[in-house]
Amino acid sequence: MSPALLFAILIGYFLLLLGVAWVTSRNADNDSFFIGNKSSNWMLVAFGMVGTTLSGATFISVPGAVGADAFGYAQILIGYVFGYIAVAYILLPLYYRLQLTSIYHYLDVRLGRRSYQSGAGFFIISRLLGATARLYLVVNILQAIILDSLGVPFWMTTLVILGMILMYTYQGGVKTIVWTDTLQTTCMLFGLFACVWFLLSELGMSIPDSLNAMQSQGLSRIFTTDFDSPNFFLKQIVAGAFIVLTMTGMDQEMMQKTISVKTLKDSQKNLLTLTAVLVVVLMSFLFLGGLLYLYAPVAGVTATGDKIFPAVVMGHLPATVQIIFLIALISALFPSADGAITALTSSFCIDILGIKRRTDLTEAAKERLRRRVHLGFAGLFLFLVMGFKLADNPSMIVVILKLAAYTYGPLLGLFAFGMLTRRSLTDHLVPYVTIGAPILCALLEYNQEHLLGSYRLGLELLMVNGILVFAGLFAISHKEKAGTAALTASAG
Repeated sequence: MSPALLFAILIGYFLLLLGVAWVTSRNADNDSFFIGNKSSNWMLVAFGMVGTTLSGATFISVPGAVGADAFGYAQILIGYVFGYIAVAYILLPLYYRLQLTSIYHYLDVRLGRRSYQSGAGFFIISRLLGATARLYLVVNILQAIILDSLGVPFWMTTLVILGMILMYTYQGGVKTIVWTDTLQTTCMLFGLFACVWFLLSELGMSIPDSLNAMQSQGLSRIFTTDFDSPNFFLKQIVAGAFIVLTMTGMDQEMMQKTISVKTLKDSQKNLLTLTAVLVVVLMSFLFLGGLLYLYAPVAGVTATGDKIFPAVVMGHLPATVQIIFLIALISALFPSADGAITALTSSFCIDILGIKRRTDLTEAAKERLRRRVHLGFAGLFLFLVMGFKLADNPSMIVVILKLAAYTYGPLLGLFAFGMLTRRSLTDHLVPYVTIGAPILCALLEYNQEHLLGSYRLGLELLMVNGILVFAGLFAISHKEKAGTAALTASAG
């Protein structure tokens, strides 16, 4: 199919998003941007969060990883279910009780200003790295299938896409994203199921036939029983639960949308609905991956990993499927960046700049400050995407989960200490603990062959990181003064 036609489809899709943004952002203010005026519909939030949770990394990397790991990702998915239940019934009641706009304000109330700033700082680092890794993956594919042939350089593609995202999030923020994410999730899921249907047709198989073929080739294996393996099933399940607990429950981007729902009960329904939909969708992505690896030898496709899905679709399937794939891919791209830039802007303005506490600024001045921060994060996104381009890792889902282990571990330790103890901290020492623990984890991982023998660290590194932070915080803590007991009880 002509790259020029595919490019025209990309522009048309963006114009649709811009139209949605124009309708939803009228009369928007800072509260609209930060928390959607606390009036978001829980069903829209739940459905739209599917797209945010999955992102381009899931759309491309999860099917691609089936060739190496079969259906092993389902082990992590089992853990996800436990994690979402914990977020719904442990963290959400706390956030609603304190009426938070930034969830890291809990750390300020419970542990102190340095804990608050450390938590917000690690969120900013985590979301910057994770979102730009996801953005790089999809931009790289768009570059390969459309823009290289048009002579457009990679940096220009990234700059234009970030400009598009800024245009439809600049004013409305969360109020707009709730609606645009719903549209994008719909397109992405339609693309997923359409590709599954076409591949089944091309292979001449029914679903049971294809599952039998996958089983005979070892593509449908789920559980790894080798204890020393990084993919040992118990490690993956427990790690999956903690990934959701941190990357959803302690992540401002995900919680910003969730707590924009008016009541706690509706917010919990949002998360439980999201969980049920994610199970179906992620298993469908694994099934799609199996179909790709069944079809690839038939079509003479040698690509593997992140490259197999676009190679099969763009090289061997009809033009209609190529258009559907492109729209689904774009739909996977935007939610991984728009919500991240919005959440990073919110966290930096509220947690680092203290915009809500600033009495020296008018509302108009606060809006101008927020917009400048928004532009600044777009610039950082461009810089980091170019860095991932230089690294060019063949499986970005692995990179994203590894980054999460290092950057979300301190958040896990901080929240766990606040909720599980009644001790106070020597506040100025907290940053040393939260920075030191990831460094120790890096040293442990680098020397694991000498320290752990045949055992190999996997996603449990996130928990190790959190435990180190918790232990370090305990070491710099002391018994709480009686005068602060009531405040701690209400916060924790």
